[in-house]
Amino acid sequence: MTDTAAQPAPTGRAARLRSSANREQLLLLAGIPVLVLVVLGGWVAWRLTADLDDIEARQLAWDAIGRLTWQHVRLTVVATVLVLLIAVPLGIMLTRRGFSRAAPLVVGVANIGQAAPAIGLVVLFAIWLGFDFWTAIVAFTLYGILPVLRNTIVGLQGVDATLVEAGRGMGMSAAEVLWRIELPLAVPVIMAGVRTALVLVVGVASFATFIDAGGLGALIQTGITLFRTSVLVSGGLLIALLALVVDWLGRVLETAVRPKGL
Repeated sequence: MTDTAAQPAPTGRAARLRSSANREQLLLLAGIPVLVLVVLGGWVAWRLTADLDDIEARQLAWDAIGRLTWQHVRLTVVATVLVLLIAVPLGIMLTRRGFSRAAPLVVGVANIGQAAPAIGLVVLFAIWLGFDFWTAIVAFTLYGILPVLRNTIVGLQGVDATLVEAGRGMGMSAAEVLWRIELPLAVPVIMAGVRTALVLVVGVASFATFIDAGGLGALIQTGITLFRTSVLVSGGLLIALLALVVDWLGRVLETAVRPKGL
């Protein structure tokens, strides 16, 4: 009898739950881009036909929108890459023997960054480091570390210990067990933390405008300062759409790297 035949088939309830989860995931993957395109198309149609005064027209000019969007994306991407480079290796280290006792302390320190108000964190770093792009990156990186760090630790700790022991029994080194067993099984949990961090960074990147680091938050600031509701709403809408796109990209990446059968 083959190994495949020897494996127990999933129960009817488990199969239905898995099928329902797959349908929900596919619906989200297909529905989010459609929603973004519909809402963005509606905003573009409004922008082409709206009767704007000089200030509104200047703030909502296509080149200005493109520049601010690029700045916002750049802030998000750089901060997220730094979060991954710091949080994932740190989370792995804190699940290794000899370092696991430090995990609660490190997570508690990371929690301070997210517990503090985002605008306060940005301003404090700006006073210390100066008003520029990299100061915003430092603040946003600290703000986004917690979800990835926590989920990396939880995901690795949730791997079945018998699978780890089986890998070691097959002669795998500690590094091989980590890369071939632990990390693949922990990927879904880790990626959930990455998606959370991405959306958080997109949101707090709106505060970069207060320290001259750019981003779509400039539209919100201008709308509030000059009492231009159209500029204010446009800024909030574009940031929300960008957050949806980033969340969708995170879901696509999560689906792509998820091991088959999970």
